[in-house]
Amino acid sequence: MDLISDGIYNLIIFVLAIYVGYHVVWNVTPALHTPLMAVTNAISAIVIVGAMLAAALTVTPLGKTMGTLAVALAAVNVFGGFLVTRRMLEMFKKKAPKAEAGKH
Repeated sequence: MDLISDGIYNLIIFVLAIYVGYHVVWNVTPALHTPLMAVTNAISAIVIVGAMLAAALTVTPLGKTMGTLAVALAAVNVFGGFLVTRRMLEMFKKKAPKAEAGKH
């Protein structure tokens, strides 16, 4: 007989992950935000694979629905992450000098 249920352990891990994630994102230097976004996109892609496996291996309709929802939300997260990463990378590109008016 366990003193603490598995649900409580999962809740503790979830809260600690939120705490660590918050501090990692807000304390990283600005130069590392783009690589951090790329790693986050890779982790979300792994979540998609896990959600597909979970949806395929479950038998109940609720499990299939939750797995499909997890795949859809993770896909939206990956797509949005790639858009944000692209915009961040565009900030590092040098802008072409503007041609002076009247000169060709």
